[in-house]
Amino acid sequence: MFVVKIGGSLLFNEDEQINAKLISEYARTIRTVFTKQKEKFVIIIGGGKVARRYITASRALGGTETQNDILGIEIAKLNARLLVAALGNIAYPTIPNSFQEFQAIYALTDKVIVCGGFTPGQSTNAVAAAIAEETNATKLINLTNVDGVFTDDPQKNSQAKLQQSIAISAFKALLQNQKTSAGNYPLFDLTALQIVLRS
Repeated sequence: MFVVKIGGSLLFNEDEQINAKLISEYARTIRTVFTKQKEKFVIIIGGGKVARRYITASRALGGTETQNDILGIEIAKLNARLLVAALGNIAYPTIPNSFQEFQAIYALTDKVIVCGGFTPGQSTNAVAAAIAEETNATKLINLTNVDGVFTDDPQKNSQAKLQQSIAISAFKALLQNQKTSAGNYPLFDLTALQIVLRS
């Protein structure tokens, strides 16, 4: 059983246009792994920069953090629908709206299940961690637009250093120093880490 979290930003070009060619390549890779492994496969997709743009506009208009999270969840679901289209008949056609819907679909099918977000206040990393725990996944893979764990945000600090390895305690300390809000769950978040640790 594989659980793969794909950062929403990975679906877009540098100019923030949908990268259909790249999405097609992801689908081809997923199809190859899925058919070779003969194991269940769940993919969770984030909202990315598009979600953050909607959330920024909502904040400017007075939206609450819960409303902002819901916008991010809906954008993540749209991103998930793009991947379902690219995967074709190996994908389950419906995007689950909740963890309970995911559980029901997971019990029904061996097709690839693609999810967005579920609950306000919960990142798609936390969704991926919860699904990995629920399904006893052998692997939880987190694909992002950075090369790994850095000492600081490499997109904001050119002096940030890539960590070749990091102790869980140091990782937790790094996450505790991060500010989170709707659409802003950099790297990984504490909720996701707590789920991984208890699993």
